Amino acid sequence: QVHLVESGGGLVQPGGSLRLSCAASGISLNYYAVGWFRQAPGKEREGVSCHSYADEVTNYADSVRGRFTISRDNTKKMIYLEMNNLKPEDTADYFCAASYGGQGYVCSRLQEEDFGSWGQGTRVTVSS
Repeated sequence: QVHLVESGGGLVQPGGSLRLSCAASGISLNYYAVGWFRQAPGKEREGVSCHSYADEVTNYADSVRGRFTISRDNTKKMIYLEMNNLKPEDTADYFCAASYGGQGYVCSRLQEEDFGSWGQGTRVTVSS
């Protein structure tokens, strides 16, 4: 059974940085595309970033491209999201997700319905 646990959220000032981590268990990450999604208060969940190990496809939402970086360590079963130059509009609950099969098109689409495994989320608040 896939189990994902996020950590690293918190309160940060605008312009600051945070690194989110997601620990995976019950799976070999080699066979999964992994992604980060977020849900701001009163809004729908949206895709932030995704990496496909099989096809080496990486994708970012336009709103975070150039500021956020997704990475993974399959040996340690860890997924990371490095977030720099944070803005108040980045405030949200952040979720890591995994999609079995790891195909590149999943990351190109960045749609939550393509991901079958989810963590419980970690809250990021960007405020002065």
